[in-house]
Amino acid sequence: MSQPPNNRSDRSDRSDRSAQSDRSPRKRLRPSGGYRSTASFQTTTLIYDATYFFCEKFLDSRSRTVDQMIQAARSGRQNIAEGSRAASSSSQTELRLVNVARASLDELLLDYEDYLRHRRLPLWLPDSPEASAVRSVPARWRSRHKDHKDHKDHKDHKDHKDHKDQTDPPNQSDLTDLSDQERWALYAAWLEHAEPATRANATICLIHQANYLLDQQLAALERAFIEDGGYSEQLAAERIAERQRRRSAAKDPSDQSDQSDQSDQSDQSDLSQKIPQCPQCGSTMALRTAKSGKNTGSQFWGCTAYPECKGTAPV
Repeated sequence: MSQPPNNRSDRSDRSDRSAQSDRSPRKRLRPSGGYRSTASFQTTTLIYDATYFFCEKFLDSRSRTVDQMIQAARSGRQNIAEGSRAASSSSQTELRLVNVARASLDELLLDYEDYLRHRRLPLWLPDSPEASAVRSVPARWRSRHKDHKDHKDHKDHKDHKDHKDQTDPPNQSDLTDLSDQERWALYAAWLEHAEPATRANATICLIHQANYLLDQQLAALERAFIEDGGYSEQLAAERIAERQRRRSAAKDPSDQSDQSDQSDQSDQSDLSQKIPQCPQCGSTMALRTAKSGKNTGSQFWGCTAYPECKGTAPV
């Protein structure tokens, strides 16, 4: 019987950010990681494992299709992880990688459908009893868990004293709280079935679920980008806010903050008074560095209205 390795230790990723924050002098502007606890990553892990075992059992190892299917399943999983890690410095990179994961699963979906069609095997309809049974696994598990919890809450407490020192198992309120092996066991009846059609159809159901989750994830990332801006915008906003805090501290005589901050602010104030206006249009000028020509590397004042105005002035 094929089973994925027990990855309960994978949950250590959930505390990655807190551990990094303890070691880091300052908190990161944007969080990253935590992907192992997401339903999309966990579902694609099931898909990757199921595809690996499916190809191992039912396809010729020399066939190109084997490599293509396994790589597509792997891409659907790995790009979620890579996108989550990239979130700390680039919203666009995160969006792009999650889109790649979504596209890889579509490619894998077609491979499974082709396998069934070429062998004249049935494809489960979305509303068929078989497909409904696979889709309802999370709901059935939550129902059983709730019934068990209710029974435990209403049981006789006469032996409470004898058991009060025993450690209860963690409160697993969702499939995301399970290990990879425990989650696999819930679908093992289909994913380890002797018939290839059952395995393929069950994996197709999981792919549709993962695609739905990724569509929701992409929509949320797009909304966050529109409302909060990207990393560069947030970084610039934080820099402006920090300058304003320093400026306010320098103006407050009762503030006993670091004198170096105040002297730094004074230097910036002196510099701002020396910034000239453009001789051609009157706009404020900015300090720039020549990137080409005989003066490469030299600084000069350039008009902020460039390229409409090409006024310059020597430093």
